[in-house]
Amino acid sequence: MKNTIQAPINSRFNFFSTAADVIGNLDLRGKTAIVTGGYSGIGLETARVLAQAGASVIVPARTVEKAEEALAGIPNIELEALDLMKYSSINDFANRFLSSGRQLDILINSAGIMAPPLMRDERGYESQFATNHLGHFQLTAKLWPALKKSGNARVVAVSSRAQRLGGVNFDDLNFEHTEYDKWKAYAQSKTANILFALELDRLGKAYGVRAFAVHPGLIPTTNLGRFSENGKATKQEIKVESNKTSQEKKTSVNELANEFKTIEQGAATSVWCATSDELKGMGGVYCEDCNIAEEVPEDSLKANGVRPWAINPDYAKRLWQLSEELTGVMFDI
Repeated sequence: MKNTIQAPINSRFNFFSTAADVIGNLDLRGKTAIVTGGYSGIGLETARVLAQAGASVIVPARTVEKAEEALAGIPNIELEALDLMKYSSINDFANRFLSSGRQLDILINSAGIMAPPLMRDERGYESQFATNHLGHFQLTAKLWPALKKSGNARVVAVSSRAQRLGGVNFDDLNFEHTEYDKWKAYAQSKTANILFALELDRLGKAYGVRAFAVHPGLIPTTNLGRFSENGKATKQEIKVESNKTSQEKKTSVNELANEFKTIEQGAATSVWCATSDELKGMGGVYCEDCNIAEEVPEDSLKANGVRPWAINPDYAKRLWQLSEELTGVMFDI
């Protein structure tokens, strides 16, 4: 049976919209946001747009010196240290924020890794599941008091259309008994992002906390694909794509899912989910191209759309409980 809330709306934005288009003249002064991965790629553009709209934006970084260089000159930015692969680092960052007494209005979990060789964190968990899901699960759990304090907060989990490649393997999350496949592991972590947003929204909406998962699009100019031989498009492919006129792009609407986006366009859906009035009263949905994505069958040949295993409420509850066990961190909701 289809998830009836997982259906496109009449959004005024689309595939071609940029984060700046989405934010428009919105005044975010007095709002506080945290953007993980906010010093590179779409995370950097997300942080920049939110900060220029007046929000106080905290950017946690594993390498603070690198982040300082990337964020130089952007107003309203605060830098903090955070390593999503380290349990104590996550707790330390969250405790520092909570001690400030501030409410948290926007949390965008944008940091991530894609298709590395088999690596494990300090607890033995596979690196993509540990970074992309468990690290952000723990971070959000620790920041829950500040999200609840806002009374009108949004949490955005940056996922991927890779969720179409497979769901969460509850029998062997960390590839301890099956051969490691970097793309299955990536798909699992991105599906986990969507299931996390689904369950967080279910639990959090009574406190004014709504959650969304997003597919940013195909952005060849980020560093996300650094582990993959084919992680980045060639310079020639990027040049051809960027030279297409708007009309040429619009005539190939059925192929948009496989077209490249700029970083500015890639950040748009995250910003839309974090700020848009079009989503008022909504949550627990997977979005793409500044709209709620349609639910498609698991055997669909479509590149976009969300698969049933990523929005199954029973899977979401199971993953939530398992994530609390694996991290040792409980959501005090």
